[in-house]
Amino acid sequence: MKPDLDQLRHPLGLHQLGYAAPLLEHAATRWEGGQATPSREVVAEEVPVAIAYNGLAHVVMMATPSDLEDFGLGFSLTEELVRTRADVRSIEAVRYSRGIELQLTVSEACEAEIQARNRRLTGRTGCGICGAGSVESVLRPVRRVEAPGPVAASAVGRALQQLPQLQPLNSAAGAVHAAAWADREGNVALVREDVGRHNALDKLIGALAGAGTDPADGFIVVTSRASFEMVQKATVFGVPLLAAISGATGLAIRVAEEAGLTLAGFVRGDRLTVYTRPDRLR
Repeated sequence: MKPDLDQLRHPLGLHQLGYAAPLLEHAATRWEGGQATPSREVVAEEVPVAIAYNGLAHVVMMATPSDLEDFGLGFSLTEELVRTRADVRSIEAVRYSRGIELQLTVSEACEAEIQARNRRLTGRTGCGICGAGSVESVLRPVRRVEAPGPVAASAVGRALQQLPQLQPLNSAAGAVHAAAWADREGNVALVREDVGRHNALDKLIGALAGAGTDPADGFIVVTSRASFEMVQKATVFGVPLLAAISGATGLAIRVAEEAGLTLAGFVRGDRLTVYTRPDRLR
């Protein structure tokens, strides 16, 4: 069933400041059976989202204009620009030219680290590390993760099977990734969507961190491949298992192995491929 577009046009009250909605309609032409017919298509929006800390611009990311407070917190945590949720004192979304600026106030202790790692380029929709100034800032020290015990392999498949019904933006327009949090039985409790897979994961982690969720209480599933940036973000949060609907890259596997993260890919129904720490699944 198609979602109610009126409920999706202006999340978080951003329409009050004239921001773009996550979905819009556009005139198009459909070809089917050799016949062309005019149509109105629902498409996913992406806008420049500038992130600034204590008044200093850091990076511009292309993102879906929804759940942006979650995005600001999640990005700050997974990029290790702040240490904990407590380091972020406030987050405000304001109008920024033709996009949105997230203005974060952070502790002075974090400000020096942020200045040292200031990015130089726009982060494209499909890029999680665009603008990073050095190899060292990309390949950061790996954080070890711990798990309370094994999770049933069937729970992983169950979580990904639930996702299509929990992605209103993608159901309406396609072209939108999702990252979801599931409990250890595979019940999806929280989903975040974005045209960028890294952004969707940052939004999810931001929402989880803001709610004080213990990362050991569940696992994360994503509707994309498992690149090393996705693995790195998951390990920073401390989640013990990351499962992707597509495959994993070689560097992602090496980072997951070093971190002790269980990494699974090609999760389709009751089938999945486990690349690291298979002992965490039963």
